[in-house]
Amino acid sequence: MARSLDGLLLAPVADQAPGQVGTRTRFTYHEKDGEIWAEYTGGDVVRGHLVGTRDGDRLDFRYVQLKQDGTTSSGHCASTVVELPDGRVRLEETWEWESQQGSGTSVVEQVTAHEH
Repeated sequence: MARSLDGLLLAPVADQAPGQVGTRTRFTYHEKDGEIWAEYTGGDVVRGHLVGTRDGDRLDFRYVQLKQDGTTSSGHCASTVVELPDGRVRLEETWEWESQQGSGTSVVEQVTAHEH
């Protein structure tokens, strides 16, 4: 199993659709006893939260976010934790909005201290 996500900073490797999570968004992850949660902000997202569970290298969580235009949205995501050759962590995600139409896949990777 890949290492704990606790305290890691992750960022998307590509922009999603306009008004959603993008390369300027930063996720701060926490993990304890099979629970995972994170706060995220940046780009079009003013404030976002996710909460869920980890079972091995599988994450299952729901997310809610407030965007710059004052709208809120929520959805469900399943992710696979992958350890990269350089020791950083990648999450390969499959997500689906629950408050609106839309679904897709995305990749977020650990940001190291000098990349903030």
